[in-house]
Amino acid sequence: MKELGEQRQLDFDGNARERLVAWIRRRMDEYGITIEALAEAIEADAAATRAVMYRDAYGNTWDGHGDKPDWLARAIYAGQNIDHFRC
Repeated sequence: MKELGEQRQLDFDGNARERLVAWIRRRMDEYGITIEALAEAIEADAAATRAVMYRDAYGNTWDGHGDKPDWLARAIYAGQNIDHFRC
């Protein structure tokens, strides 16, 4: 009985995936997006990740943009100098 439920889930997921892929292909055709352009955009997004500017001993990081993360704010409040965490 459990195997039947798992098979139905796999069939549903496969069907949902096929529908999603078809929808994406239609949108790509509609907007004139090529596979190459999509690959370039994905690469550009990956390259656009900002470099880490601050890091603590536990591996927490922050790129210096946006609000200070809690771990850094707590350390500063406790008296640490922010430059202590600069990479």
